[in-house]
Amino acid sequence: MNENERLPIDSDLLLTFVRIAECGNLTIAAGQLGRTQSAISVQLRKLEEGLGATLFIRTAKGMVMTPAGEALLSRAKMIVAEIRETAKLFRQPLTGSIRVGLPDDFDETVLERILIGFSRTHPGVQVLTRSGCTSGYGAAIGTGELDVAVCSGLDDPGGEPLNTEEIVWAARKGMTWSEVETVPLAVLDRPCYWRDLPKQLLDRQGRKYRIAFQSSSFTSLQAALRAGVAVGLLPKPCVGDGLQILAEADGLPSLPTSHRSILISENASEQIATAMVKAIRNASQR
Repeated sequence: MNENERLPIDSDLLLTFVRIAECGNLTIAAGQLGRTQSAISVQLRKLEEGLGATLFIRTAKGMVMTPAGEALLSRAKMIVAEIRETAKLFRQPLTGSIRVGLPDDFDETVLERILIGFSRTHPGVQVLTRSGCTSGYGAAIGTGELDVAVCSGLDDPGGEPLNTEEIVWAARKGMTWSEVETVPLAVLDRPCYWRDLPKQLLDRQGRKYRIAFQSSSFTSLQAALRAGVAVGLLPKPCVGDGLQILAEADGLPSLPTSHRSILISENASEQIATAMVKAIRNASQR
């Protein structure tokens, strides 16, 4: 190779390509890469110009790979993985501590993957995890009580977008509620939308209800639903064994979507916080 010859692509462009391919959406990919949508659009265009090929077709449903994109994807993943492994040879292990706030409405497997994934990769970092209602996490990030927090809300909670989750009506499997005149509700007893939303929606619909179960814990709420004593709201991934999702035929109102974001304190260690954010994203994408 002539010493003045330049390669048509670089690893950063390949990483952007892989992330867009995995997400199928420029906005989501940009959030995961910590860049603007216009920035990754420019990177994609540079990659396509360097290769002389169109890698994606933009559609109303998102980014669809062309045959050229399909041919590049497996090789690009291998190249990116090899570069990451090479970088590990020269990376100093992280040490220190981090305080993390996670929502208790996560699927249990997501919580487990976050904690296991981070501790295995960064055994020298001490992690203090708080799991519970996210309504106070924003203030805790502001005061420095937490370094990283995952917050959820019906509106954008701010910070770095993580994902969205469907909210559903859930109840014990096999039970029907369409003919129940007064709906028995299981609600969370804490200041957040999980407490107020079901009552507001049923009030708006004009359907009668009574509070049959209250708890500050999602685990207890799920137990009450499995016992068949009430109907309640859950994130769709939390509808596990013994539970069913109620449909419109059950006469319950439609529900909005929950938005999750990652907040990072200005006082947090940048390297440790970045590593934790990566662990959270990896665990949430499976």
